[in-house]
Amino acid sequence: MTITRNPFDAGGYSLAEMTQAINILPNLYTRLGQLGLFRFQGVTQRSVVIEQREGVLSLLPSVPLGAPATLGTRELRSMRSFSLPWIPHDDIILPGDIQGVPALGMSDMADPLTEVMTEKLTVMRRKHAQTREYMEMNALRGIVKDGAGSTLYDYFAEFGLEQISVDFAFGTAGSNIQAKIRTVLRAIEDNLMGETMSTAHALVSSEFFDKLISHPKTEDAYKFFSASGGQPLRDDMRRAFPFGGLLFEEYNGRAPLSNGTTERFIGVGEGIAFPLGTFDTFTTYGGPANLLEAANTVGLPLYARQQVDAKGRWIDLMTEASILPVNKRPRLAIRLHSSN
Repeated sequence: MTITRNPFDAGGYSLAEMTQAINILPNLYTRLGQLGLFRFQGVTQRSVVIEQREGVLSLLPSVPLGAPATLGTRELRSMRSFSLPWIPHDDIILPGDIQGVPALGMSDMADPLTEVMTEKLTVMRRKHAQTREYMEMNALRGIVKDGAGSTLYDYFAEFGLEQISVDFAFGTAGSNIQAKIRTVLRAIEDNLMGETMSTAHALVSSEFFDKLISHPKTEDAYKFFSASGGQPLRDDMRRAFPFGGLLFEEYNGRAPLSNGTTERFIGVGEGIAFPLGTFDTFTTYGGPANLLEAANTVGLPLYARQQVDAKGRWIDLMTEASILPVNKRPRLAIRLHSSN
């Protein structure tokens, strides 16, 4: 058995082959991925220039050589350059990983390398998917963070914008929840800035969701919704609650950061409301791999390659992504909270 061949292609083990292999593996469909909120767009550089005009962020277009350049305003903070964060993650296949371990569903004579490599690449892909969900959830709120929880960019601070926040005041029995929701929906509509939308959605923490469904102004409506949508004493009815034109969904996403702490994607007692069905508001830009052969090529969501040790003692598996999620209309994402 030789371990120097690529199990995905007996003819070699190039960057293109391994990248194709990891991108066709089953993905961990995180919630934002399931909603299809952020679309991916590859770029050829490892940084992007973003311009802000009337509250809308956009990338500067390329033009033919010698053509007139695009013009920016004289405001110093209207145009900024952002480097795409580089996210490498490596693993290794040792002889002990494949020694005496046949591939699943195959005979004892089968080469287990394909199975071991697929398992490792699947785990690596899941880690990248979780990282992307974390970055996109923060970008939805106008902030870019890395896997250590450090803020890389704050789009509100960079471009002098102010986030819209709506206080539901759940601690006040007479708080008009429907009026609060109308405020949220109108804020979203007012800040579309030429964009389209289909519906409004809100991802909220468990604390916010519990206060919402137990408030005197919503409690009866939730009981009716629960009774009509299933068996409330048997089924888990926590997931979603449509009320006043806004679909509230309990979201408990969290992940361990590289610094050893665990961070919730949505803070305690908070939520974020945003439009669905937009065309060009939520975009994750991806740059090329940090490799000579990938320079000036259109970036992919994820890259993978393998390198066999010169003495045949192991196989290095190397993955990387260079992604920057951007909410081009930061004021479309409305912060939901309760002051009491």
